[in-house]
Amino acid sequence: MTLPISFEFFPPKTPEGATKLRAVRQQLAAAQPEFCSVTYGAGGSTQAGTFAVVGEMLAEGMEAACHFSCIGATRDGVRAQLAELRDMGVTRLVALRGDLPSGGYGAGGQFQYASDLIEFIRAETGDHFRIHVACYPEMHPQAKSPQADLQALAAKVRAGADGAITQMFFNADAYFHFVDEVRALGLQVPIVPGIMPITNSAGLLRFADNCGAEVPRWMRLRLQSLGDDAAAIKDFGAEVMTRLCERLMAGGVPALHFYTLNQAAPALVLCQRLNLTS
Repeated sequence: MTLPISFEFFPPKTPEGATKLRAVRQQLAAAQPEFCSVTYGAGGSTQAGTFAVVGEMLAEGMEAACHFSCIGATRDGVRAQLAELRDMGVTRLVALRGDLPSGGYGAGGQFQYASDLIEFIRAETGDHFRIHVACYPEMHPQAKSPQADLQALAAKVRAGADGAITQMFFNADAYFHFVDEVRALGLQVPIVPGIMPITNSAGLLRFADNCGAEVPRWMRLRLQSLGDDAAAIKDFGAEVMTRLCERLMAGGVPALHFYTLNQAAPALVLCQRLNLTS
């Protein structure tokens, strides 16, 4: 089956991490992703690293999407960064409000919401960039209500977003219900599921709790019962996520976006099980 896929990386903090990520990208390139994205730290703290990885990916012939957040940003600063990305050859952005830096400092700036950033990008660069945004099938943890969260997505689409990538989730019904609600608002942009391979029990549960993603009780208990058995956790995770992706694909998703955590094997295993590799 031919279904577009994409992978997400984060900018490494050490020379060793950079070397490892180059090898990971080479392995994942065999899956022929439509693009790969690179995350942005809180308050833009990893901007230099993000831009550097994006530049390497473009030089390797890989379509690169640069995460771009606006917390603490000024219009002049964003304008300069957009010009830099254009000069690099970047044509895709993942536009985000962004997380507050540790301690909450740096929340000032001239953009309050991601929709403000998207509107500015469109005003400055027209249709040069394909703009992806984030969305939350189980509601953003800081949203006042599910309806308010849907309206936030609608504002981003109306500002010029081309499509959305979801936060990780483990319940296909949550995704399909969310898409139905998005369509009911008259929004027709593609909603791409964000898939998190399961490789580490404690880390996954902690991250899920922090971002508001529900881990079904049966799944949480099974992971906890496996303790520190890394091989068993990976086997169980691969089976669970394969079934989730199969159900999503059967329901007609437009693509799959894999959160790699800078590892090749977990995402490749899922792509191979799903017959998504050539």
